Amino acid sequence: LQAKLARLGHQVGLRVLDALVAREKSGRRETKVLNVLLFVKGPVWRALFGKEADKLEQANDDDKTYYVIEKEPLVNTYISVPKENSTLNCAAFTAGLVEAVLTASGFPAKVTAHWHK
Repeated sequence: LQAKLARLGHQVGLRVLDALVAREKSGRRETKVLNVLLFVKGPVWRALFGKEADKLEQANDDDKTYYVIEKEPLVNTYISVPKENSTLNCAAFTAGLVEAVLTASGFPAKVTAHWHK
């Protein structure tokens, strides 16, 4: 189920990127990964969820690993997960979306959703 959510998010991410690059950047695409991540944290998140993501962090042990942190993901807010699917994280949709934005911007990435405490 999470893979399906990620695929759907990927499709949405491609469309959101096209729309926001045209609107926010006058058709210019970013050339640095950090700028693309800040674009995701700001304008992309605002367009989709009405506010910026809470934080963008770089991993201490890997300079190619970043975390976009959302303390209360909107996609998980109104979801009731049955006990047999207790590991389901609907934020996989958002992970697919972010992966699409990064990949389409020229930065191939593997994006996964994790619970943050």
